[in-house]
Amino acid sequence: QVQLVESGGGSVQAGGSLRLSCVASTYTGSMAWFRQVPGKEREAVAVIYTGDGSTTYADSVKGRFTISQDNAKSTVYLQMRSLTPEDTAMYYCAASPGRVFSGWKYPSSYDSWGQGTQVTVSY
Repeated sequence: QVQLVESGGGSVQAGGSLRLSCVASTYTGSMAWFRQVPGKEREAVAVIYTGDGSTTYADSVKGRFTISQDNAKSTVYLQMRSLTPEDTAMYYCAASPGRVFSGWKYPSSYDSWGQGTQVTVSY
């Protein structure tokens, strides 16, 4: 398994921005961001295939969030803009050794997870 460490969470006002980072012990095929609110299922936010940098986003964040990678640092970022209180959640980084296609939204497609970083957006 890959060790993943997230950082960059915090509290921000609505309309603000945050950038999350996920450092991987070993750079791997697909890396994704999920988020979870207590009492709800974990929701896929975005995924990047590190081989070619191709990305996919959930409709709820399309146009506001950007997932990117720094291969030299084995790091994946999630730039979040125009945040709303509905974006408040614990954000998790996940990794899969291969390329995930239509199954990218399912937590079971990933075998490594970080500990999470909290994002809180308020008015």
